[in-house]
Amino acid sequence: MDVLCLDLEGVLIPEIWQGVAARTQVEALNKTTRDIPVYDELMRLRLDTLEEHQISMSLIEDVISTLEPLQGAAEFLDWARERFQVAIISDTFYQFAKPFMAKLGNPMLLCHKLEIVDDRIVDYHIRQPDPKRCSIQAFHALKYRVIAAGDSYNDVSMLEEADAGIFFCAPENVRAEFPQYPAAEDYAQLQTLLESVKSS
Repeated sequence: MDVLCLDLEGVLIPEIWQGVAARTQVEALNKTTRDIPVYDELMRLRLDTLEEHQISMSLIEDVISTLEPLQGAAEFLDWARERFQVAIISDTFYQFAKPFMAKLGNPMLLCHKLEIVDDRIVDYHIRQPDPKRCSIQAFHALKYRVIAAGDSYNDVSMLEEADAGIFFCAPENVRAEFPQYPAAEDYAQLQTLLESVKSS
């Protein structure tokens, strides 16, 4: 059985930071890895912005409680788990993602942790450098064939390392920079591409 590795935000759930931006009207929090490819640079911007605007973890949790998985995401995951071993590999944080996991049937999730002090996010800790690539390498070490799908710059190392990579709802600038990866615009197209890879 092949392993299917999926990004989380933008693939199965909405962008959480953009939800916070909409609630707080703080434009800087709309930035994602589609805009700033270097993850640490993006996170430092976010942390500085949270401090500047005194945005609490409680407020972020309240925003998350109003969000739902993308339409069709749960059904897509049900379909995928009948055909693959599925792992979600994300640059989000367990504290952010946990409410969504129950709504998605509690898939395997590999992501990062936040450091929270007095209801403020003060830092973040990644599992390891280049964790998406390393996760694919680990599955390869276990002799699995791996297919990966993501939507942004921070997914490219995962797509590069996988036996087959697919963009899902990726912006034009990302697709144009990496034209070697087929692109799906909805779950039906993604299923078709995955079926094609699985049968190859």
